Amino acid sequence: MDKINLLVIATLITLFISLLLIFFLLTVKTKDKTSNILFAVFLFLNAVDSTDPLFGLLSDGPSNLGMFKTTVAFLQIPIFYLYVLSVSYSDFRLKPQYLIHAVPFLIVNAVLMPRFYFADAASKMDFIVNRKSMIELQFSHILLHIQIIVYFTAIFILLKKAKKLYVENNAGTHINSYNWLFQFTTLLSILYLVAIVKNVFKFSEYPDISEWIKVGIMVLQPFIICWYLFKALNNPDLFRNIDSKLKLVRDIISEERINTSAPIAVNDKMYSEELLKLRKYMNEKKPFLNPSLTIQDVSNDIQIPVRDLSLLINHKLEQHFYDFINAYRIENAKDILKDVTKSKVTILEILYEVGFNSKSSFNSAFKKHTGFTPTDFRKAL
Repeated sequence: MDKINLLVIATLITLFISLLLIFFLLTVKTKDKTSNILFAVFLFLNAVDSTDPLFGLLSDGPSNLGMFKTTVAFLQIPIFYLYVLSVSYSDFRLKPQYLIHAVPFLIVNAVLMPRFYFADAASKMDFIVNRKSMIELQFSHILLHIQIIVYFTAIFILLKKAKKLYVENNAGTHINSYNWLFQFTTLLSILYLVAIVKNVFKFSEYPDISEWIKVGIMVLQPFIICWYLFKALNNPDLFRNIDSKLKLVRDIISEERINTSAPIAVNDKMYSEELLKLRKYMNEKKPFLNPSLTIQDVSNDIQIPVRDLSLLINHKLEQHFYDFINAYRIENAKDILKDVTKSKVTILEILYEVGFNSKSSFNSAFKKHTGFTPTDFRKAL
């Protein structure tokens, strides 16, 4: 099978999968419609970008539509960035200021107007034939490469912050969602970095290498997207747990130091009283049995401001809220495992009973706190 036929087949498969998933995302009933729309748009832009082989078969030469289609690549990563924002923060809303992400796309199209969009057919052909020396195309490729690096850096920083906010303020067991969103972003970033390498070869003395890399990207892309959607669709409530207005404890401490021009004054008596109140509440009310417990829930129940409670747990006790709550869940699980009258209760039943809703989260937390897996712990008794 030659390269052209392989490209056409890979393109058709990518288009079919993308359009099928786009249709599903736009028609499925869900409360997170904005996230679905953004991911559908991302899939659509990727599908458009992958149609070069088909477009080449249908077109007699370079055209305005073909060039415009190529510049659509400048919208892909910004849309994915907005998608990550939408699934990370529960209060995400589309805002007019997000249109600023379209600026590189507009700039590139403006740069191409004089010598391509407004040129005649012969000039367009000459522009493409001599593309290696065309400053407009060089500028476009450099800008695209910069955009890819900047946006993926911003996405990784966003995910790192969102995960830290989650563990400081939530005890739900959806932390793994951030881990595999991070994995998906890593795979996607590798794919785009390979695309950068492809573009480098495109303007080198080895354009054939660029074409083969393009085939590889087009073959891998639908598999990566399908893997992500499979995970997301099988775990519909994984995301949207964090309020973007929340602050990291380190930022709260920094603000206090700036405002007071001195280190935070630690009132040991106040902390001791609040800690006793918190411990009593945890032992008597057992709020950790709620798999979706947040620091706000605890704050409301024991009448300690969220900010003070966060400083008490995350700063004074030097534990994330996530780990603090999981410690109680694990102790409860250990009591059940030690109870000979409950020897026939399965590990799965126990993890649900103590507040977990994921076997992987339970096993990870149990091993972190005890050094054993739940099964090994039971066998060692």
